[in-house]
Amino acid sequence: MKIFFSENTVDYSSYTFSYAIYAKREGREDLSPIYDKGFLPYTGNLGLESEVFYLARSLRVDLDNFTDSSENRRVCRQIEPLNVKLEVIEKSDFDLNDPDFKSFCESYIAERIGSENMSVERWNYILASSIGTHILKFYNQEKTMGYILAAVGSDMLHYWFAFFDTEYMKTHSLGKYMMWKAIDWSKSQGLKYVYLGTAYKPAALYKIRDHKALEYWDGTQWNTDTKKLKELCKTDLDPKTADHFKTMGEPNNFLNDL
Repeated sequence: MKIFFSENTVDYSSYTFSYAIYAKREGREDLSPIYDKGFLPYTGNLGLESEVFYLARSLRVDLDNFTDSSENRRVCRQIEPLNVKLEVIEKSDFDLNDPDFKSFCESYIAERIGSENMSVERWNYILASSIGTHILKFYNQEKTMGYILAAVGSDMLHYWFAFFDTEYMKTHSLGKYMMWKAIDWSKSQGLKYVYLGTAYKPAALYKIRDHKALEYWDGTQWNTDTKKLKELCKTDLDPKTADHFKTMGEPNNFLNDL
């Protein structure tokens, strides 16, 4: 990968000069080292021909230390009567133009995500990217229950985009079950990590509460302090006077630990 920086905001009053940090994937190189550095796929510009990743407060599960939480077990008991099955399909073997698949995903986008956040054109752009390698299909004897577009590298899976039957939202935690099942399947395959996207704002707290063995990218390393992570999420929307380093109470301790 090639890492590059893009100038962002300037605040001379606090000597803060921000840069957005990106990585360009070189060819079809393994995805695992890119994710391991805290990067996630960027799909905000449909005109990009290269596969670009952005650095963020990424969240992952360390599968060597993962065990089911009480919430995981509760969700599984709730879902059990539905007899949901999982089929993991390489994207190259899956018909992305299947009308049922297209209709399922587009209906979910319209109902839950919104066209302003995910246009059909953007979704097709994402599907065409080689980053997404597998489709996880959830179904029972009666119907398809959901899909996950996942990126699988040599030792990891990225739970990238998920779509599920919203009929079950009020009675079953189907979305939570699908996330747990992706983690459980990845552990059974001997993978090391499952990446769950970003961890920002209070909306991300359910990921942190639901799962054990979590780590987040803190800008320097993978950090296991979920108490600190929860505080970060809860205060992300608060006005900031400067970056975290400048507001540390003991910056010398931080520097000595680097």
